[in-house]
This record gives sequence, structure tokens and C-alpha cells, in this order.
Amino acid sequence: MNRILCSTGALITRRNGRNHKLLPEFAEKLDFDGFELMIYQSWYGCFDIIDDIARMGLVIPTVHCEKDIGELVSEGNAEAFDRFEFDCTSAERVGARLLVLHLWNGLVSDSNFSENLRAFDRLRNIAGKHGLLLTAENVVCNVSSPMERLLELEAKYPDISFTFDTKMAQFHGELERIYNEEFWRKHIRHLHINDYGGGIKDWSALKTLHIGSGNVDFDSFFGFVQKMGYNGDFTVEATSVSPEGLVDIDKLNRDFLKIKGYIA
Repeated sequence: MNRILCSTGALITRRNGRNHKLLPEFAEKLDFDGFELMIYQSWYGCFDIIDDIARMGLVIPTVHCEKDIGELVSEGNAEAFDRFEFDCTSAERVGARLLVLHLWNGLVSDSNFSENLRAFDRLRNIAGKHGLLLTAENVVCNVSSPMERLLELEAKYPDISFTFDTKMAQFHGELERIYNEEFWRKHIRHLHINDYGGGIKDWSALKTLHIGSGNVDFDSFFGFVQKMGYNGDFTVEATSVSPEGLVDIDKLNRDFLKIKGYIA
């Protein structure tokens, strides 16, 4: 059964001190099914924060790994695995079952992709020990494109699972490449529903927008989602925090309502 999730990264940012204690208050106002918990680098070594979140009794089916892990992986830095272990332990403690990973990231991006290919198996084994399904996301690339990298991963790991992000795909002008029934059924396990307002590889426009604020063809996308009988979850990630640290709950609820309309 589909669930509509909200990334905690849309709610707690630097603008409000990434205050995790605000999450129960937001949960009461959001018309959704749960959270995708974003792990921040500043939380490393702070299981007190993770355990505090776990005690809140929130629904957290999914955890998004700290994004710099992917950059460390690309650099061949062993610290990536220590950070990933923290993320897996955190996910287990809050009751999550699925992990989203930027397998490559940052300025180095996919320029050392052999490192990313080699690391995935070790990362997946770590996740498995915590009872977690690891999914690699179609993260934007500096050298190739997300779909090309997913296909390389598929060739090496035929049973791999992916999270697919509409914004990331639109950034590279390859959203329609996901309309492959065999690939979808084999690999797509989670969806990030975000809009994008720029042209192909317009780095100045790489901002996560609310649904309908950009140029993603959601009518066609959700038509394919329905055709595939997708029963996984959807996460909205569009940041909704003002410079003053206030959260626009209405914008997020409108996103959730639009998704519900597509999948009804």
C-alpha cells in the first residue's frame, strides 16, 4: 500500500536549528503517512538525538543517509563506511526498513565511478545486517547521467534496488527513460516526488521545488506509476522553511493532496 512521506529535511533545516524536537508538532499538522528521516553530519556520534526521535512514536519507514557519504565513497575514503554504519544503526532504532543513499555526491560526483560500483556491495551487506533494504538514488552527475549510472549498477548487481527522484531525472532531461516496464518492476522501490524549474544541467536552478512549480510532467509520470501498479512509498522533499525558520505546512499539504489525487 502506498504511503505519502515527508522528508524531515523539508521541515528542519539550518534556518530553525535542525531542531528535531519540532517533528511531533509538525506531524500533527501534516496530512501524510509518516516521515523520511534525513541524517545530518552534525548528528554523528549523537545517538541521544536518534533515541529521542525514536521515543516520539513517529512513523518513520525510511531513512535518507547523510549525503556526504557518497562523496567519501567516490574518493575511496574508508570513513564512508563508519558513517554508513551510524546511519544504519539509527534507521534500525527509529524503526525504518528502507534506506536512501546518494552513492555518489558533491564535486567529485561520479568522476570515480569504479569506487562507487565497488563499494555498493559492502554497503548493502552492512544495511542487510540491520534488516534494511538499501536503495541507490539517481543522483545528479558531473560526468555521465543518473540513468547511465543506474544501468551500470544494474549490470554489476542485477538484484539492486533504486530510489527514483523526478527532479534529478528532469535535471538531466531523462525522466522518460524510466518508462521501461521491466527495469521498473525489477528495481524501483521508492520514489521522491519533486519538481524542477530549469533546463538540462542548469546548476543554478538545482533547487527542489513543490509539485507544479517547475516543468516536470507529473501527469505522464503518475500515469506510468499507475500502470506499473507501484505499491511503494512517495516522499516529498521540497524545503518549506522561511528565512525566519517558519515552516509552510500548507505548501506541503498541497503536495500531498496532489499525489493523492494522482494515485486515487
